[in-house]
Order: sequence, then structure tokens, then C-alpha cells
Amino acid sequence: MTRKYFGTDGIRGKVGVAPITPDFVLKLGWAAGRVLARHSQGSRTRNLVIIGKDTRISGYMFESALEAGLVAAGLDVTLLGPMPTPAVAYLTRTFHAAAGIVISASHNPFDDNGIKFFSSRGTKLPDELEREIEAEMDAPMQTCDSRGLGKVTRMLDAEGRYIEYCKSTFPLDANLDGLRIVVDCAHGATYKVAPAVFAELGATVIELGIEPDGFNINQDSGSTAPEGLARAVREHRADLGIALDGDGDRLICVDDSGALVDGDELLYIIAAEQQRATGVCGGVVGTLMSNLGMEVALRELGIPFARARVGDRYVLEMMEEKGWRLGGESSGHIICRDVTTTGDGIVSALRVLAAICASGQSLRALRSRVTKFPQTMINVRVARRTDIGGNATIGDAVRAVERALGDRGRVLLRPSGTEPVIRVMVEGHDAVQVEQHARELADVVRSAAA
Repeated sequence: MTRKYFGTDGIRGKVGVAPITPDFVLKLGWAAGRVLARHSQGSRTRNLVIIGKDTRISGYMFESALEAGLVAAGLDVTLLGPMPTPAVAYLTRTFHAAAGIVISASHNPFDDNGIKFFSSRGTKLPDELEREIEAEMDAPMQTCDSRGLGKVTRMLDAEGRYIEYCKSTFPLDANLDGLRIVVDCAHGATYKVAPAVFAELGATVIELGIEPDGFNINQDSGSTAPEGLARAVREHRADLGIALDGDGDRLICVDDSGALVDGDELLYIIAAEQQRATGVCGGVVGTLMSNLGMEVALRELGIPFARARVGDRYVLEMMEEKGWRLGGESSGHIICRDVTTTGDGIVSALRVLAAICASGQSLRALRSRVTKFPQTMINVRVARRTDIGGNATIGDAVRAVERALGDRGRVLLRPSGTEPVIRVMVEGHDAVQVEQHARELADVVRSAAA
């Protein structure tokens, strides 16, 4: 059974356009409540769902709709207010809740929104449960007897709990005294907690993106627009800059020169420090989009590397299969499985900062050990679903580029799981050749999808 509503990262879309409408989210809350109540019977989890959100103006509307649906199904609800996605995962685990729900569209603009679920373990909801929820959506909505309705509370100390958790992942024998850090919170869910974490560990923090107004989340700020962060690092002569996205599960950095340090380079830095500190890293899971340069650099350290499908849920699945503790994506979703169950921008930043403290080297020096292959990715927006693998014209074009690159490059075409786009990626040693091939392939895909 294919899923009708759930994508790779929950349900996401334009606010007011099905399925991101109040009536749908009300029914979704009820359907999820019914399914979760069934699975909670006889288990150690509580009949409780924890809800957090980012700073989008539509979050209030969907929070109320979810709350009503869950209560109507007989589940209790605890509201966190604006909190990072990984904080919801953490608090779901620590409160032994049946599930956690995040109202967010991550790095997308303010007029998008979405609903994503965490299991009682703080991991993405299993596919089987998502299918059960979708099946329940087809049933007529029925409200519990008044005696069986759920209750709603608000967690007033959620920020403090999460701040202390983040700090607990940093080495006890280290601190950030003397470091000058620019932190860009993208006017999103980390706007209060992220600066506090780094400041309480001793850093001098210059804050950006901490004035959310419901409309400016991710606007010219955060991990998808790090240019302002780079300027601020240079202006303030900071040691480095940290950029988070709207819901706080993604990390991108810039070094003291303002140069971008992406998820692949950050993964390498964290892995290399684990190898140095413990003598063994185990292995690193990347994705089909991970740069070949990182794979080569890890190989030189003797650290195994494997590629999962794009999407942090698939990265985590492969990490669990292999028993590895570290994985992530080029976009900055990094999972440190020894301390958390999902991508966490603040925790990942602390791991990078721990490597800086332990080595006594700058971020610029640590990232210099990775020589990245030139990589060009073009997002081709499409109006209709296109079968990439079954299209002969696209297939011929891909094979022609692969022949031209030989064993010194690769091609990847894949549909986005969250947007109506096809991602065209070409990677190789020659930057000019790579860009030319990517543009040619993008034109072929654009024509085929017209």
C-alpha cells in the first residue's frame, strides 16, 4: 500500500492548499490519536502526545486543530510552543509519550507548513503506523464520550530542559571560553535556545535571526542562506559561524574567513575527532548526494562509509542496520546516534566545537583535510510527476554524461520528497565540465517533464 499523504518527512505543502488545511489537520489529529491509542494499550508508553512547532504564523492554527483532533480521540496533549524539532524528539522520549508531533516545514518559506511525527523512541514514525493513520482518515470522525476526552497541558520549562540536554552532550572537561561565534537561528524555532546553549558553555555569541514575526522564518537567513552569516563572521572577526534552519535539525557553518562548511565536511570533522578520541569511529552513513571527497578523506582515516537513500530517516535506518553512530546529509542533517535519535543542529554544532577545542585548530584547518569534488545540483521544477527511470530520452542523456565522466565522477537524478522538483546532480574532477553536464541534463529533464 503506497502512502497517500505522508512523504519522506511527514506531510508538507502550501498552507490553505490540500492537505495543509485546518479541516485535514483536525482529522489527522483524530486519526493519529485513534491509531496511537490502540498501540499504547498494554505498552509502557503514556496516552500522551507532545506537540511542538516552529515560528510560522500558521502554526497557531494547526496546533489548535491537532490538539482538538487528538483530544477527541481520547489522548492527552502537552504543548511546547516554538521548539526545535530535535527537542520534540528528545522530550517525547523522556516523557515516555506515545508520540511527538512537530508543526513545521523546516527550511521552506513561511507560507508552507507541515506535520511530522516521532515515535515513542524519538525516531521517525514507522511506515506501518503512517499507513494505519492514512487508513483511519477514511473512517467517519467520532468523538469520545466526554469522560474519555483527553486533557491539554503546556510544558512551561521545555526550553530549559532542552538547553540542559544539549549542554550534556558537550565534553565535561571542555568549554568554549575565548571563542567568538556568530549564531544564525533563521528566525525559527531555535531563536531562544541556541544562543543560550553556546553562551552558557562560555562562548561570546553574536546573534542573528532571533526576531521571528511569523513571516520571516528562513528569509535571507539560516542554513539555506548563509551569506549574511559569512558577512557577520568577517565583520565581527569571529572564529566561526553557525547557521541553523527554521526547525533546528540542520546545521551549516562558515569558518573565520566566511567560507561555507557544509554537512559533508562537518560529518568528516566529527568522525575524525571520534576516531582520534576513542581510536574507533565505526563508520559513517552518508547519502547518494554525499560528496566523493568526503568518502575519500574518510577512507584515508580507515573509516568505513556507506550511502543511504536521501532523507534522514533512511540514513538512520542504515546506521541502525550497521550499528554505526554517525551519519548525515550534505544539507546539514547530522545524526549523532550515541546521544540523539534525529538530526540536531545544536548538538552537531557542539560536536564540531568539541573537535576544535580538543585539537586546538580552527574550523578552517579542520575542514581543509577534505578536498571536495566539484558538484553541481540543479532543481528542475516540474508541473507533473515524471518517471525518470522509465524515460528513454532522460536515460540516454544520463548514460552519455556517465561515459564522459568515466570513473572520475557520477550522475544522480532524483525527485524531491518534499517539493515538486527533480534534483539533477553531477559530480567530477573538472568543475567546468561538471556544470556544463548538469545544465545539459537539467534541460533534458525540463523538456521531458513539460
